[in-house]
Amino acid sequence: HLNLLEKDYFGIRFVDPDKQRHWLEFTKSVVKQMRAQPPFTMCFRVKFYPTDPAALKEEITRYLVFLQIKRDLYHGRLLCKTSDAALLAAYILQAEIGDYDPGKHPEGYSSKFQFFPKHSEKLERKIAEIHKSELSGQTPATSELNFLRKAQTLETYGVDPHPCKVSAPALCFALCGAGFGLFGFTCSPLVD
Repeated sequence: HLNLLEKDYFGIRFVDPDKQRHWLEFTKSVVKQMRAQPPFTMCFRVKFYPTDPAALKEEITRYLVFLQIKRDLYHGRLLCKTSDAALLAAYILQAEIGDYDPGKHPEGYSSKFQFFPKHSEKLERKIAEIHKSELSGQTPATSELNFLRKAQTLETYGVDPHPCKVSAPALCFALCGAGFGLFGFTCSPLVD
């Protein structure tokens, strides 16, 4: 429907009544895959994260991957140092509102955006500082591309966590392009 050339990176995911996530297989009937009773929650998501998002051919594909990683950051699935978090959020600001303008962006303007599950005023000031001083002149597409380049260097880029039932409170088995492993998601998405 979206006429994507690089459609293999994406899929439709649904959640069953037991809160398990499943990917629809496009070669099978939807009715056969969804045996539970409605209502169903279906989401268009990145299924396979590109190892180098900058190498994607279509701008729309890069944009959709950008939106997914932005969502991963917001939901705490993309863990990073506070300095990296500030830079990523500043790229989002630049992509969404453009260059800093003191007439349009009063003190605390970055607090109107929700980049992470939770963050401090100190981090908001750092985000605004980077946005004001380092990103002026970047187009939205350039900011999104720089966001992707930074995100791909993070350890949890492209990780799809699946909760484990073990004694640890928030241990996840995670699949990613580099393989699989166990991750502890007990910490804040901002790790120092």
